[in-house]
Amino acid sequence: MPDAKWLADMEARIPHGGVRTRFAPSPTGYMHVGNLRTALYTWLIARHAGGKFILRIEDTDQGRLVDGAVDVIYRTLAECGLTHDEGPDVGGPVGPYIQTGRRDFYKQYAELLIEKGAAYRCFCEKTESGEDSGDFSREDDPCRALTREEADARAAAGEPFVIRQRMPREGSTTFHDAVYGDITVENRELEDQILLKSDGLPTYNFANVVDDHLMGITHVVRGAEYLSSAPKYDLLYRAFGWEIPTYVHCSSVMVTDAQTGAARKMSKRRGDPSYEDLIADGYLTPAVVNYVALLGWSPGGEREIYSLSELAQVFDIHGVSKSPAVFDINKLTYFNAEYLRAMSQEDFARAAGPWIRKAVKNPAVDAGQIAALLQQRTEKLTEIPEKVDFFDALPDYSPELFIHKKSKTDIPGSLETLQKLLPALESLPVWDDEHLLQVLTQMAEAEGVKNAKIMWPLRIAITGRAVTPGGAVEIARILGRDETLRRIRFALTRG
Repeated sequence: MPDAKWLADMEARIPHGGVRTRFAPSPTGYMHVGNLRTALYTWLIARHAGGKFILRIEDTDQGRLVDGAVDVIYRTLAECGLTHDEGPDVGGPVGPYIQTGRRDFYKQYAELLIEKGAAYRCFCEKTESGEDSGDFSREDDPCRALTREEADARAAAGEPFVIRQRMPREGSTTFHDAVYGDITVENRELEDQILLKSDGLPTYNFANVVDDHLMGITHVVRGAEYLSSAPKYDLLYRAFGWEIPTYVHCSSVMVTDAQTGAARKMSKRRGDPSYEDLIADGYLTPAVVNYVALLGWSPGGEREIYSLSELAQVFDIHGVSKSPAVFDINKLTYFNAEYLRAMSQEDFARAAGPWIRKAVKNPAVDAGQIAALLQQRTEKLTEIPEKVDFFDALPDYSPELFIHKKSKTDIPGSLETLQKLLPALESLPVWDDEHLLQVLTQMAEAEGVKNAKIMWPLRIAITGRAVTPGGAVEIARILGRDETLRRIRFALTRG
């Protein structure tokens, strides 16, 4: 029998009067893009309304738990700025915020449903594991016909059982979703789902309803794949006599399969990136968050770039689309480039520094000066090492690079230019952009040629690359006098 006083005390502590949302991940691995989007939309709904955002860890599926996954959840939310007001680490008025810590709660509510006639004990052999076999038919379950006394007696005798929801056999159930509108399902299509397994732990569907009610959740955000379960949730809420929260089902996040060209759901198993993969691949967290916000939601208008606080101001459930969203890595790269270019020079230098040092080990080379060359020329941080490795060591290059049609240079002419440049650079009184540029432009003027005909040979000699971030002047300044002259002398030995 359920404890009436305990149930009343639980009801009394439920917060009322404001928007309360929750992100309730299972600690089963990485944070995929769909999870991140759910967390983001949930957070935005709460912040837009001045409400509370709750983190709840759903760990009842013990067989799928992954060590360290809870830490991934905390770290990802923190990095993305999705601060929670209540949760396992910060506490709150309706804890515990980890489902296994609430284990005893679910039995009370399952027993309450039995008392109300909305659930029953099932003693079928296949229920010992606590999971449906997939072909369970409530019509064939003799346990539905047991009286309460008969079921109590069998349970008291030690027979293993699960508690199932008693679905109505006639009529239909209609529920409302903020995105999809009213959806009606014939009750005969609904199976008597398990609520409490034989080990005493609740199923996902039951624990969600109980916990959302007891935590005062007003808006439930989840993937569209849960639409089929929504009628069962509704029937549970109605059986308890509880207020039904606002459902917000989000369409799937799709990706174009590289082999078939067809759209499919994102999947880590298929090599699609998680949030952590994207960060490791050189994307900035604010760019990822901004892009993910637009995967299935539109603020209206042409604007695309929003800070997290700006998203909270403009987010509206009615902008969520029913159509599947397509994750486009090229579009994300565009967003990332916009964010990189909008950073302050100091912030970009901090972000780029570790990537520069992957390639440029020489401490005498100023990473900050290299970063200044990169900011307007970088789309992803992972591009940086291959762009700047020539600062550390001159690559083995072909003299053919001295040939450049647009600059009107060839190998003999380039070597002649370098031969003339060498003494001028050796005698340069101050090694900075102004004086370096002056030497190069004065030589071009004296030779009666365009600046490029002097700049190109110098760039090749000191970088060994046809494409570089920054031009010959900036690169020579960063390399310094001694290294620049050494590389020019080396180039002259190759002619």
